[in-house]
Amino acid sequence: MEATSTTMKTSVISEFKTITKAGLAFSVVFSTLAGYLLAVEDWQQISYKVLLMLAVGGYCMVGASNAFNQIIEKDLDAKMDRTKKRPVASGRISTNSAFILASLLTLVGLVILYIVSPKTAMFGAISIFLYTSVYTPLKPLTPLAVFVGAFPGAIPFMLGWVAHTDQFGIEAGMLFLIQFFWQFPHFWALGWFLYNDYEKGGFYLLPTRKKDKKTALQVILYCIWLIVASLLPATGYTGRLYLSPIAAVLVLAAGLWMLYGGIQLYRKQTDKSAKTLMLISVTYITLIQIIFILDKFIR
Repeated sequence: MEATSTTMKTSVISEFKTITKAGLAFSVVFSTLAGYLLAVEDWQQISYKVLLMLAVGGYCMVGASNAFNQIIEKDLDAKMDRTKKRPVASGRISTNSAFILASLLTLVGLVILYIVSPKTAMFGAISIFLYTSVYTPLKPLTPLAVFVGAFPGAIPFMLGWVAHTDQFGIEAGMLFLIQFFWQFPHFWALGWFLYNDYEKGGFYLLPTRKKDKKTALQVILYCIWLIVASLLPATGYTGRLYLSPIAAVLVLAAGLWMLYGGIQLYRKQTDKSAKTLMLISVTYITLIQIIFILDKFIR
């Protein structure tokens, strides 16, 4: 009986991690916490209670968005190799059960974020609404869904800043802008090497709907915009969000690495080069967040 109980608990945890996309959720939470650490004046201002609430509330909001997404796309997910084993698509979790879970996560997440600050909860709610009610329905219809999806995807980095200051100023706007431009090369790289699988579900997420040089050129252009946005704090015109010259060099190096990945995709136009770019992009966004944080507290 004890072994059966342990197995059931493991299964429930596993299904919860899958339906909430735990890996993605944790990366989003990290972005939120990074934004918070950049907002505080010094180490003494850090509230570990707020950090914990941001982590739990943020996970709930991302998990809710992903659960709603899997409910809406369950029939399409069932057609794709990458997603056909998801809990709702495979039938392991019923649509009703998934809806109840997503609703509870939304409610809990909003309450926790509201306790942190009303504006934090507001941006969290906007993120869920855009992701589930605009981005997800648009995905089978137009590649512009990636543009729409970049808005909720860019909110987490600035959310931490808003959580501490309870205001949206130039600093939060810059954090939003950095993660906004990052979305495009990241998701287009993903859409490139998973093109055939996405095609089975009727998703054409590349800007030209094709794996061609025009798509790769847009990847390069957004990598350049990303580098520019990431370096703007070094100019001193972005309020309290500042980047020292040494940190700016490191951020530039990371940006050039990502740009190199985009250029390689343009040159080779292979799934392998797209996958490499996607992996670079995941490393890039975490790396520059760490650079920003270390630069703030070490200088």
